[in-house]
Amino acid sequence: MEQEMVYPIGLQDFKTLREEGYVYIDKTRYVAELIKSKSRYCFLARPRRFGKSLFLSTLQCFFEGRRELFKGLDVESMDWTWESYPVLRLDLNRVGYKVQGELDGVYDNTFKKWEAEYGITDIAESFSARFENIIEAAHKKTGRQVVILVDEYDKPMVANINNKENIDHYREKLSSVYSNFKSSAEHIRMVFLTGVSRFGKLSVFSDLNNLVDITFLDDYSDICGITEREMLGNLHQGVLRLAESHDISKDSALRLLKRNYDGYRFSKNGSDIYNPWSLLNAMKDSEISNYWNDTGMPRIVAETLKRVDADLESMFDTYCSADDLKGLDLMTPQPLALLYQTGYLTIKSYNSKIKRYRLGIPNEEVKKGLFNVLLPYYVKCRSDEEPKKLVGDMVMYFILGEADKAMKCMQAYFAGVHFKMKMDNENNFHNAFFLLMDLVGLETETESATSDGSIDITVKTDDYIYVIELKYDGTAEQALRQIEEKKYARKYQMDGRQIIRIGVNFSSESRCIEDWKIEK
Repeated sequence: MEQEMVYPIGLQDFKTLREEGYVYIDKTRYVAELIKSKSRYCFLARPRRFGKSLFLSTLQCFFEGRRELFKGLDVESMDWTWESYPVLRLDLNRVGYKVQGELDGVYDNTFKKWEAEYGITDIAESFSARFENIIEAAHKKTGRQVVILVDEYDKPMVANINNKENIDHYREKLSSVYSNFKSSAEHIRMVFLTGVSRFGKLSVFSDLNNLVDITFLDDYSDICGITEREMLGNLHQGVLRLAESHDISKDSALRLLKRNYDGYRFSKNGSDIYNPWSLLNAMKDSEISNYWNDTGMPRIVAETLKRVDADLESMFDTYCSADDLKGLDLMTPQPLALLYQTGYLTIKSYNSKIKRYRLGIPNEEVKKGLFNVLLPYYVKCRSDEEPKKLVGDMVMYFILGEADKAMKCMQAYFAGVHFKMKMDNENNFHNAFFLLMDLVGLETETESATSDGSIDITVKTDDYIYVIELKYDGTAEQALRQIEEKKYARKYQMDGRQIIRIGVNFSSESRCIEDWKIEK
C-alpha cells in the first residue's frame, strides 16, 4: 500500500522534512552547482513563499556535514568531504519591522547565541563589531572558514517601503552589519543571501565586486518553486486525490492546477514554475483555492502604487529590460519592478532581437489577488466590501446567463471608478472594461477578428458567449446594431453555447455606463 504523503505546509527546515518523512522536492543539485562554481558571495531574489528559506536550510545542513540527511538525493554522489563548517544563519523574516527597535532585537538575540557558542565574553558595543568578532571567533575555534546565510536580507526595508524615516534607519542598520562581508573576507567560505529585491545602496551590493547574482540565470531558474516534471514525479498521489475529490479525470485535475498555480518564470529560457506554497496546500486540501494571496504583500503593493501614481492599464502584457526588474528605488519604486518582485507579474518570454522580457500575470490565483490589490486603487466606495460584492455578483450573473443583472453590477462598479483611471477617451474605457472582466477570472478576448471587423470584448463561460460592443458617447442601440450588421456573433454559431449580444454606451459627462441593450 502506497504511503500517505505528508505535505510540509509552513515547514522550511530541511532536517525536519528529511527526518520526519515529509514530501521533499530534491533541489540539492543546485548545492552542487554552487560548490562547483566556487562563488563566494551569492544573491537570489524570488517572491515570498517560494522556498528560499528551505534552500538556505538545505545549504546549512550541507555545510554542517549532515550527510545522513542527503541519502538518496542528487548531491550525495558529489565528491565532497562532508566536513563540518561553522554556519551563521541570520533569519530576518521573524518580525514585521514596524518600529525601529525590532531589528536590534533580532540582532541581539541571534548574536548572543553565537557569542556563547564561540566563547566570546568581551562583547563589543556596536552590532557591526559584534558580528565581526563572531565571524573571526568561529573561524579560529573551528579552523574552518565561516558560511553566512541571510534569509530575507531586505525585509526590514521592504516592509517600510512607504515610510522614508524607517527605510533610512534600517538601511543604516543593515549596511553596518553587511559591510563585514568584505572586511572579514579572509574568514568567510561563502555568503548566500535571499530576498525580494536587490537594493543597490546597501553595502552588500555596492562594496562586493565579486557578488554573483543568480536571480536571472538559466542554470538556477528552477532553484525554488516546483516544475511540471517535479510535480508529476513527486506529487502524483495528491493529483489523484484532487481528481477524486472533484469527480474529474487526472488530466482535468492537472489542468486545474496548471491554470491556477503554474506560469512563473525567472530567466530567459527557464521552465514554467508552480508556486510551491499554493501547490502543496492544494495537494493537502484536495482543493483549488487562493492560498498565496494572503501571504503576499497586497497592502504594501497597493499603497506604493497609489503613492507613485502608477499607470496600471498597460502593465499586464508589456516588455522591459533586465535592468528594469533587478532593483527597487524605495523612494520612487518602478511599478513593473515592484509587481514582478512581489510575484504579481512574471517573465512570459524573452525576445533576443530586442533584448526584452515580456511580462504577464502568472496564473488565475495571482490574477484574482491582483484584482483585489487594484480594486482600492481604481474604485472609491463606502467600504472595502462593496466593490468586492459588486464584482462577485457580476461574475455570478454572467455565469448564470442573467446579462441584465450583470450589467447593473457593472454600472454600479463604474460609478465608483477613481479619477486616476483617466477614462477620458474611448480607448481608456475599453481598457478599463477589459481589465475588470479579465482580472475577475472570466475568459475574455479583446478585439477578436471577424471577416467584417473586430469584436470589442468577448466573454465566455461554460454555457454562454457574450459578444459585447462598446460605444463612447454614442448609444447602446448603435452598439447592438453594429454587432448585427457586422455579424460578429456568426463566428460562434457552431460553438454550442448560447450567444448573448450586448451593446454598451459609456458617457464621458457622467463618467459611467449610461445604458445597454441585450439581445439573445
